[in-house]
Amino acid sequence: MTAGYSEITRTECARCGTEVHGLSGRYACPGCGWVNHWSQGHGELPTAEDDPDCPQPQ
Repeated sequence: MTAGYSEITRTECARCGTEVHGLSGRYACPGCGWVNHWSQGHGELPTAEDDPDCPQPQ
C-alpha cells in the first residue's frame, strides 16, 4: 500500500459476526463496539508528515 491510498475491505466482526467494512483491513463494529488492533491492517499507517495539512516547523 502506498501513502495516500486506502482500500475498502470487509470482514465479519470477531465478537458478534456482523459484516463490517473498513479501510485497508482496519475495522470497527457499529453493533457491539469491537475494533481490531491497528497492526492487523494491510499496510503502514500514514504519518503526520504524509498529511498535506500538517503544520511545518518554522
